[in-house]
Amino acid sequence: MNKLPTLEISNSKSFFYKLSRQRQLLFMSFPIILYIILFTYVPLWGWTMAFQNYKPAKSFTNQEWVGLYWFKFLFEDKVFLRTIRNTIAMSVINTSLGFITAIAFALLLNEVKKIFFKRAIQTISYLPHFLSWVIVTGLVSSMLTTDSGAINSLFMALGFIKEPVLWLAEPNYFWGIIGVTYVWKEVGWNTIIYLAAIAGIDPNLYEAAEIDGCNRYQKMWRITLPSIKPTIIILLIMSVGRILDAGFELQYLLRNGLVMDVSDTIDIYVLIFGLSRSNYSLATAAGMFKNVVNITLIFIANEIAKRAGEERLI
Repeated sequence: MNKLPTLEISNSKSFFYKLSRQRQLLFMSFPIILYIILFTYVPLWGWTMAFQNYKPAKSFTNQEWVGLYWFKFLFEDKVFLRTIRNTIAMSVINTSLGFITAIAFALLLNEVKKIFFKRAIQTISYLPHFLSWVIVTGLVSSMLTTDSGAINSLFMALGFIKEPVLWLAEPNYFWGIIGVTYVWKEVGWNTIIYLAAIAGIDPNLYEAAEIDGCNRYQKMWRITLPSIKPTIIILLIMSVGRILDAGFELQYLLRNGLVMDVSDTIDIYVLIFGLSRSNYSLATAAGMFKNVVNITLIFIANEIAKRAGEERLI
């Protein structure tokens, strides 16, 4: 019974001893810590607007407090519920296609033995990442036009369609266009981290598998994929935490009146019904809801990975 306080004192002494030994590192990290506090945590004070009928002309003490009114308003608004559906659907599509294509492309690129061709393909594949979404949407719009669009011309030449299709005017095609555009722009960039994980695999494993008579496909399936599994799990957990971040620029620039019901996301809702109408309380409530859900999903995904014995963030 008397040993517990002694143990706690020794642990505290050990902590402060390590802290004093690493004070140089502490001083070096102080500007970064201060930056995070000032630009990440201090702005959270603005979340109080979600519980007020906020008016910019009034001081903080004179604001009208309305409790959970704006949250109730959001979940009674059919437009907001529709944007949640759109956001989740497009986020799931982008995440699924992004993971599958990035992993598959990394596995195939790893099998390219000529270093020159491997580097050339990798460089070409991640160049679209550096294009702004404005340029990307311009390219997509021009390719999907009915008159001289490359997609309509190609499909008509192959006999898939008999007349040009208004791709951006059909709600059934919009989510697919968003998913394909996202993959084209980000697949090369997303592949980099998987290639880095593959580069860390022990070459002796491949040599042993080759001695046992494994072909390329078997080595890929039995060695490469299991070796990069921890990386896949970590990135998947992080992606789950962005399930309500389907995007803004791509959907906003490609949307029109004909596809508005399937194109609007939470971020677009915040812009149109919150910021554009100076309803900062509504905008804050919607943003707060999105962030709280994302954080909750990260912890849930992390706990599931922990119980399954996989890699986790925390």
